[in-house]
Amino acid sequence: MSTKTVSKSNAAVIEHRDQLVQSFAKGEKPADRWRIGTEHEKFVYSLADHHAPSYDEPGGIRDLLAALTDYGWHPVEEGGKVIALAGDDGAISLEPAGQFELSGAPLDNLHQTCAETGRHLEQVKAIGDRFGIGFLGMGMWPDKTRAELPIMPKGRYAIMLRHMPRVGTMGLDMMLRTCTIQVNLDYASEADMVKKFRVGLALQPLATALFANSPFTEGKPNGMLSYRSHIWSDTDPARTGMLPFVFEDGFGYDRYAEYALDVPMYFVYRDGRYIDAAGLSFRDFLKGELSVLPGELPTLDDWNDHLSTAFPEVRLKTFLEMRGADGGPWGRICALPALWVGLLYDGAALDAAWDVVKHWTLEERQALRDSVPRLALDAPIPGGGKLRDIAGAVLDIANAGLAARNRTDASGSNETGFLDPLREIVRSGKVPAELLLEKYHGPWGGDVSHIYEEMRF
Repeated sequence: MSTKTVSKSNAAVIEHRDQLVQSFAKGEKPADRWRIGTEHEKFVYSLADHHAPSYDEPGGIRDLLAALTDYGWHPVEEGGKVIALAGDDGAISLEPAGQFELSGAPLDNLHQTCAETGRHLEQVKAIGDRFGIGFLGMGMWPDKTRAELPIMPKGRYAIMLRHMPRVGTMGLDMMLRTCTIQVNLDYASEADMVKKFRVGLALQPLATALFANSPFTEGKPNGMLSYRSHIWSDTDPARTGMLPFVFEDGFGYDRYAEYALDVPMYFVYRDGRYIDAAGLSFRDFLKGELSVLPGELPTLDDWNDHLSTAFPEVRLKTFLEMRGADGGPWGRICALPALWVGLLYDGAALDAAWDVVKHWTLEERQALRDSVPRLALDAPIPGGGKLRDIAGAVLDIANAGLAARNRTDASGSNETGFLDPLREIVRSGKVPAELLLEKYHGPWGGDVSHIYEEMRF
């Protein structure tokens, strides 16, 4: 989730609706300026007893943030408390229960992305060793109840924690018990955005399946392979889902702005604090009729904040966010941007990927998304067969796209090798969650605590 004080400020008052649409157009870039922004979250736990450390306890989250300044990170405060760090590699922020997130810098190629990821993980591991702290790569806490988890001192989270139970049964689980990997990608024009959005949305269930890594809840199998993905099905229907309108004729910036205006608000940020606006309408805000700020018009900062509170499977800001993957271990973090860069950043690959999904109906796309959390690669696909039947072909398309980009490292290797973890999953036929379940029912003897050593960064 976004950390307000890390983002650039734009306090221009919104005086007409066109400014909302123009905010998306400002994200347009020529292909030679397209970048890759990778975000990855991880759970923080005590090596001694596996508890999730609080913000204030000795050796807890506050101390971890403070220690990371030794590596050149700069503190970002809210209410007098450090809640994030900013630096050359992007930003380190906190999810609601203390999950650590690196929001990486916009980079030119996957070699840089993986180097950035490596620097970050080496840093947090070194600091963790100092404090007896480990970091876990999973899509969901395998054993923790909500009550066992701390809450971080961020104003927007307090508002969301109050609001989530009003609109769904699993919003608190989303906030407190999940981790993800995401990638943010650019577009050249409105038409380019539309095509990438459609391909990304239709194939998001494949990413969910390949990265499925959350089969346990409170120490037991939960019947799902990606419980994290299942959680989104009842978090808040007003701000989640597969967005059927994206596939309708005429979709573009304006239609997404309409969708975002219909998403209920969470908050307004003023003078260093979050004002609770949960459930209120941004449309009223545009008219100066927001009850918590009567007579005041929103700024572009407010609009950008509001866009960050919609949680569809693919999200539009001034870039596109691919949001379908569970968190995972070090070796899989770079595979997610490799998948989407390969599919979306080469014209021939994008066309080929669209050919795979363009005939799928609204109902078929939704049915696939609904079945993937439980079945992963065994989910039925439109036209017959299973998701695993197209997985290899889609990876081949991504491979061709990466090869065509021809971004090489110092040894002359291109980016295609970053797909290898996904190729192994398709070759074996088993997603990460299935391998964990085999261990749980086999050598672990039904004791999920073994996961802390096996999945530790």
